[in-house]
Amino acid sequence: MTPLDRGLRRLVPRGLLGRSLLIILVPLVILQAIALQLFYGSHLDVISRRLAAGVAGDVAMVVGLLDRETVEQDHTWIFREAAWRLDLSLAYEAGARLTQAGMRPASMPLLPLEEDLVHAMQERVGLPFDADWQSDPRSVIIRVQMDDGVLHVEVARKRLFSGTIYLFVIWLVGSSLLLFLMAAIFMRNQVRALRKISAAAEAFGMGRTVGPMKPEGAAEVRQAATAFNRMEERISRFVESRTEMLAGISHDLRTPLTRLRLGLAMLPEAAREDAAAMTEDVEEMDRLIGDYLAFARGEGVEQPEDTDLTALIRDVAARQSRGGTTIPVQAPEALRMALRAGAMRRCFGNLLDNARKHAKRVSVKLTQQKRGERGIWADIIIDDDGPGIPALSREDAFKPFTTLAGGSTGLGLAIARDIARAHGGDVFLEDSPLGGLRARIRLPG
Repeated sequence: MTPLDRGLRRLVPRGLLGRSLLIILVPLVILQAIALQLFYGSHLDVISRRLAAGVAGDVAMVVGLLDRETVEQDHTWIFREAAWRLDLSLAYEAGARLTQAGMRPASMPLLPLEEDLVHAMQERVGLPFDADWQSDPRSVIIRVQMDDGVLHVEVARKRLFSGTIYLFVIWLVGSSLLLFLMAAIFMRNQVRALRKISAAAEAFGMGRTVGPMKPEGAAEVRQAATAFNRMEERISRFVESRTEMLAGISHDLRTPLTRLRLGLAMLPEAAREDAAAMTEDVEEMDRLIGDYLAFARGEGVEQPEDTDLTALIRDVAARQSRGGTTIPVQAPEALRMALRAGAMRRCFGNLLDNARKHAKRVSVKLTQQKRGERGIWADIIIDDDGPGIPALSREDAFKPFTTLAGGSTGLGLAIARDIARAHGGDVFLEDSPLGGLRARIRLPG
C-alpha cells in the first residue's frame, strides 16, 4: 500500500454514515464550486466591467465638460445636470492636489469591483485619481486630479454591482445546506436501523434474548431485520429442541443406571469385589449424565444477568480449594458483566477440575482489555504445573471423550467451550509459565 493510499484511508470516515455523507458532499461541493467559478469567472466579471465602464464614462464626460467650461459659475449647470441625469453628486475643490493617487480597499473583497473600476477610469478618464470605498457604506467617492483642482464624485454603490449576486450566493449555499441536512437526517435513520440489527446480532451471539426486532428504514434494511428475526427464531427453536432432547435422553439413561447400581449392590460379598470396576464405570456414567442434565437445564432456562465476575471466580476457586489444593486468585476488586452465572460456574469449575486432577499447583488470574470503542474483553487465565497437552492435540482435547496421553478428556472441556461460546467468547489452551497447561476463557463485556 502506497503512502497516498494510507493517507486517504486515514482521511476517509470508517462509518457508513460518514462515508454516505461524503459520497453526497463531495459531488455537491464540486458542483457548487463549478457553478461559482462560472458565475464569478464569466457572468459577474462581464457585469462588473460594464457597470464600472458606465460609471467611468459618466465621470469622463463630466471631466470633459468641466475642461471646456472655464468660468466657475458655469460649473453649476454641470453639477445640476449630473445629479439629475447621471445620479452623480459632484464637488470641485479649486487649487487642491491629490496627496496619493490609488484605491482604498473595498468592503467586499470577493467582488472584482476595484480592478474593474481602476481599468475603466484609466481607460476613459486618463487622469490621476483615487477612490474611497470605506468612508460611506452606501457610496464610493472618486477624486480626480484636474489642472486647477480636484473633482469629488460621489457614486452610489448600487451603480457598481448588481444585488442579484447576494440572492445567487444565498440560494446556492442555502440549497446546498438544505440538501446536505436532509441527506444527513435520512442516512442517519438508515444507519440507526443497521446499528440496531448489529447490536441485536451481537447480543444474540452472546446468548442474550433480545426478542424480535421492529423492521424500520429502507426496504433493504427492513428485509435484513426481518431475516434476522426469522434466523433468531429458527436458532432458538433448534437450541430449545436440542436441549430438550439432551435432557430427555439423559433422564431416560438414569433408570437403567439405577438398576445397574442396585444390581451391583445386591451381589454377594465375594462377587462385589470383582464388580468394583463395573461400579466405578457406573458412577462415571452417572456423573456424565449429571453434567448433561446440568448443562441442558442451564441452556434452556437460565438468562444472562448482571454478575460480578470477580466474586464468581473467587467463590468457585474457594470451593475447589476445599479439596486440599489452595488456588490463589489474582483479580480486580469487581468486574460486572452480563452472564449466565450458573453456566459460567460450570465452565470455570470444569477447567479447575481438569487442572487439579493433573497438577499440584494451580493459579487463577482475571484481566481485562479494550475491545473496540465500547466494550472490553475479560480473560480468565488458569495456569497449572501438570504435564500439559501437546500443541497439536489441544483442539482435539475439546472433542467429547477424546483419548490423549493422559487419558480421556470426557465432557468437561467440551462443555466449558460451549458455554464460553454461548456468551460470545471462547476457551483457548496455551503453554503455562508454570510449566504445564494454561486455559484462557475470553468473554466479551
